This record gives sequence, C-alpha cells and structure tokens, in this order.
Amino acid sequence: MPSSSASTRPVSSAGSRPRGSCPSCATCVAPAEVAPPGWGSAPAPRDDGQVPAVPTVQELRATGLAAGLDVVGVAGAEPFVDTRAVLEERRSAGLHGTMAFTYRNPTRSTDPDAALPGARALVVGARDYRGADPPDPGAGRHGRVARYARADHYAALRSGLGAMAELLVGAGWRARVVADDNALVDRAAAHRAGIGWYGKSTNLLLPGTGSWFVLGSVITDAPLPAGASPVADGCGPCTRCLDECPTGAIVAPGVVDARRCLAWSVQAPGPIPREHREVLGDRLYGCDDCQEVCPPNRLVARRPAPPPGDDDVAWVDVVALLDADDADLLARHGRWYIARREPRHLRRTALVVLGNVGDPDDAEVVRVLRAALADPDPLVRSHAVWAARRLGRDDLLAAVAADTDPSVRDELAAPRPSPRAPDAPAGAASGDHR
Repeated sequence: MPSSSASTRPVSSAGSRPRGSCPSCATCVAPAEVAPPGWGSAPAPRDDGQVPAVPTVQELRATGLAAGLDVVGVAGAEPFVDTRAVLEERRSAGLHGTMAFTYRNPTRSTDPDAALPGARALVVGARDYRGADPPDPGAGRHGRVARYARADHYAALRSGLGAMAELLVGAGWRARVVADDNALVDRAAAHRAGIGWYGKSTNLLLPGTGSWFVLGSVITDAPLPAGASPVADGCGPCTRCLDECPTGAIVAPGVVDARRCLAWSVQAPGPIPREHREVLGDRLYGCDDCQEVCPPNRLVARRPAPPPGDDDVAWVDVVALLDADDADLLARHGRWYIARREPRHLRRTALVVLGNVGDPDDAEVVRVLRAALADPDPLVRSHAVWAARRLGRDDLLAAVAADTDPSVRDELAAPRPSPRAPDAPAGAASGDHR
C-alpha cells in the first residue's frame, strides 16, 4: 500500500495489500464499473469557449473528508517509471507468485494516462479501516478474517473518491475513480501524493496513524497543483515486520516473496503449500501479522477504535462454510478475492483451518471431514486428508484408501503433519506474535 515520484524499494509482491473486493485480474471476474455515467467522458462543451474552472485542492480535500475519507493528497500523473521497473524485475524473479493484478501489465498499471488519456493529476484518498476486534467465538471451529476484509471498506473509499470526482466532472473536467484494481499502483500514487512512507513490510504508513488504510485515486485531466513533499521514512532501524512474519515472506526491507506470503497463499489457485498449512493456523482469509507487530500500529492500537459494524465478519464458522453450497458461499464471501471465482478454494482453506483448530472429538467436525473426504473434487479431498491426519483422525482415511487421484495419493504418502496440541490456542498454532 502504501523524495522521488516512485521508489524501487516499496512495491509489494504479495497479498499484504488490502483486498476488499475482487480485482480485475487474469484469474477473476472484473468488478462492476463503480463510476456513475459521465465519469471518464469528455468535459461538456461551453458556449463561451472558456476553459473550465479548476476546483482548488482545498475544495477537493474538504469534499473528500466530508464524504468519509481520512486523508487526501494530490500528485502529478506522470508515469511511475521506477515502480514499473521494480514490478518487471520482481515478476521476472518469480516473487509475484503467479499474482496478476498490477503485475499483469506493469506498463498500464504504472501509467495514469492509460486509465484516462490526458491525465494531469491524481487526487489520492485514504480511509481508515481499523476497528475494534470482536471477541474470539472459540468452539474450535472458527477461522479468522484479516481486518482489511471484514467489511467492504472499499465501498466507503470509492464513495469518498466519487464525491471528489463529481466535483471535478461538475466543473467540466474528466475524472475516473480507481481503487483496488489493476489500473493503477495505489501505494505508489499515495506515496507520491505525500500521504505516507513505505514501511519495510511494503505497507504505506501514514504519520501518526499507521497502515490500517485502504487507498485509491481519482485520475483527472484537471491541472491541479501537486506540491506535496515526500514523507520521511519513519521505520528507522526497526525490522519487526521482517523478523516476525510467520513464513519469512518479507525477504528484505520492502521486498515480499508472494510464494511465502500467507495472505497470497489463501488467494492463489490450487493447493495451499504444505509447508504453510500449520503456520496458517486459524487464518481463513488474509494475514495481518506484519501490521500488528509494527510499532506505529501498536501505538495506534492503544487508542479507542470504532466498534465493529453490523456487517463486519471477523470470524467464520468453518463447519458451516463446509456445509454451504457454491451459491451460498459466493453470496456470503464473494466480495473476497476467490481464485477463479471457484468456492472450492474457500473449502480448501477452511479444511486447513479446521485441521489447525478443530476438536477431533466434535461430531460436527468429524461429519464435515467425512463429507469432504467423499467430495467429488480432488482439491477438497486432498486437503481433507491433511486435516484428518493433523487432527489424528486417521480412522477416517479408509474412505480414500482406494482413491486414484494423484493429489490425494500424494497427500496420503506425504510426511505426517505435526499433531496439534489439544488445548493449543489458535494464535500458538498460527505463529501469531501479537
């Protein structure tokens, strides 16, 4: 997320970027157009031939803040040349871990003019998504959801950005809202706008408020002044995000290897890497560890946080998830990034969580494991094998003893997962360092 117009250090290669909605990448259905009719169109002609008046930065900022944004900044719309080079370099090195998003076409995602021809300025907005943590429901059957995905924070962000875009369009300029899609590198835009600095975790940190923000921009052809100064680095010698990442995914300051990142592991298609399953713990979607251990964020955590909203989903009953059909899963969790929009990937992750937190003597846990071992999808069956073995329920594996699918056979032949201590808390199982 989250000097010069772009840095070679901070581009994230992993899923630590807040993901509130499904991105329009090669593996997923593009989201519906969020801009109302008229956005992105040419300014209406004026009978007097005069150049449209340009809203002031102060007017735009006041409009955005009134519409729910927490911070607004303005930047020039020149291509992010350095960021493009980093994206291409890390993609070549495989650090993107098959992630498409801005890696799919770095030339496009680093050039605002590709999203809005004639772009002159970026009006960048940030919205705080930090909220109070609901209590852990316990019961040995719940998966944890990262803060950035508990509610549709991007809807509120887009609403604030949209209010500023309406002001620009109303004045006769073109404007396009972009947030959490592959049209623009959000953190690079925010950094250029002087909103924050790049942390060593690759998250953008805002002075005094940390990294619990979603970011987006309004690309416009209005000639807005961009005079923000870069925010000085505030990390200093601290390396807590590197030291305490449960998988060592932050391989150097500002460099994330997506192949190790738990947040990307649950979004990537195919099996969860076997070496990451135990450390995944109770994380059903996302991972907040690098943010939770960050000292600026820990200071912010001492302040009162807004209570959870009625629609916030911080914990999911994985037994209920495994009982649900495809349509129900997409209705409940379709806002998340689900690889190829296939609910099998939610079931796969839920089975790993169940293996880490489930009670092997719970009849409901045993029931859904039996059903998963009989599932027609080998991805589900193979992860059910892992979960059953992790819980010490090898007696259930007779159901797949004659299974001929290679992935199921490989799982049966793989080294046995470490047995989970019956009373181990989810945090201990997951490598959580809070």
